[in-house]
Amino acid sequence: MTDESRRTIRRKKKRKLRKRAFFILIPLFVIFVGLSYATYLYVKADSVLSDSYQDDGREKSELRDTKVDPTEDNVSILITGVDASDVRNNSDNARTDTLMLATLNKEDKSVKMLSIPRDSLVYIPEIGREEKINHAHAYGGMDATIGTVENLLDIPVDYYVKLNFEAFIEVVDAVNGIKADVPYELYEQNSKDKERAIHLMPGEQKLNGEEALALARTRKLDNDIERGKRQQEIIKAVANKAMSLNSILKYDDIIEAVGSNMTTNMTFGEMKSFISYGRARDKLSFETYTLEGTDYQPGNAYYWQIDQTALAETQQMLKEHLELGNTATATEEDESPAAAGENTGSY
Repeated sequence: MTDESRRTIRRKKKRKLRKRAFFILIPLFVIFVGLSYATYLYVKADSVLSDSYQDDGREKSELRDTKVDPTEDNVSILITGVDASDVRNNSDNARTDTLMLATLNKEDKSVKMLSIPRDSLVYIPEIGREEKINHAHAYGGMDATIGTVENLLDIPVDYYVKLNFEAFIEVVDAVNGIKADVPYELYEQNSKDKERAIHLMPGEQKLNGEEALALARTRKLDNDIERGKRQQEIIKAVANKAMSLNSILKYDDIIEAVGSNMTTNMTFGEMKSFISYGRARDKLSFETYTLEGTDYQPGNAYYWQIDQTALAETQQMLKEHLELGNTATATEEDESPAAAGENTGSY
C-alpha cells in the first residue's frame, strides 16, 4: 500500500470519527442546554414564586380535622381575580372581579372548577349580614373571602391564589396570545380604565392580553353567568397554551408575570406537588360548573339570587370529589338561609 493510500484511509477514518462525534455531541449539548434551562427555571420559580407566598395565619381550614398534604390529599384552591390597578391604587380594599373554586382529586387526576357569580347574594360572616360576595374582599381581604366561600359551599378552602389584572394581561402576552370565541361586538375599557379602548368583533380570533381581559370582564350584553363561563374557557385556553411545547421558552416570562402579580398561601414546595396534574394532561379530567339562579333587585341594587336546592347538590358534588363525605359542615352561627346555588354540570 502506498503512502498516499494510507493517508487517504486515515483521512476517511478521521472524517467518520468527526461525524460520530458530531452526532454524539449535539444530543449531549441539547440535553445540557435543556438541563441548564430547567435548572434556571427551577431556581427562578423558587425565588419569584416564593416571594408571592403570604402566611395567612391559618395552619388549616376550620373545616379540616388535620392539615392537608397536597402530595397525598385532595385539596381545594380558591382563585380570585381582584379588581385592582395602579391607576386606582386600591389593592387593599378592592373587590373580587373573579371568584372560582377548584377542587383537585389526586387519585383520579381530575379537577372541578366552580365559578361563583360576583353579584351572588350571600351571607358574609365578616360583617354578619348578606351582601354581594365580591364585597367580602373589600371588607376583610382574603380571610373574609375565604370565610364567605366556606360558609356558602360548606367545604374547606385549603389554598388561595389572588391575582390582579396585570398578571392576567402579562401571562396571555407571555404565551403570545390565545384563541377565543368573542360572542358579540363589544367595546370595553382597558386595564388603565380608559373607556371603549378595546373593540372586538364577534367570532373566533386571537387575542392579546388586554383584549382577553376585556372579553373576561364584559357582561354588558348578557349576564354574570355567561361571563363566568367565558372566564373558565379563557383560563383553560391559557393553561393549554402554557403547557404546549411551543411555550417552553416562554416559561421565564410566565413565571415573572405570575410571580410579580400574585399572592398565595401556598409555599413553593406545595406548588410543586401540582406538577403531577400537568404531567397527566392527556388523562386529566377538567370539568367546569357555575352557580345559577335568578335576577333579584329589591331596590336600586342588583343581586344574583342563588337557588338553595341546587346549592345542596353542588355542595355534595364537591364534598364527594374531595372525598369528605359529610365531615365538613359550616358552623351554625355562620349559616344563612339565603345562601343557595345551582349546579349546571360540565360543558
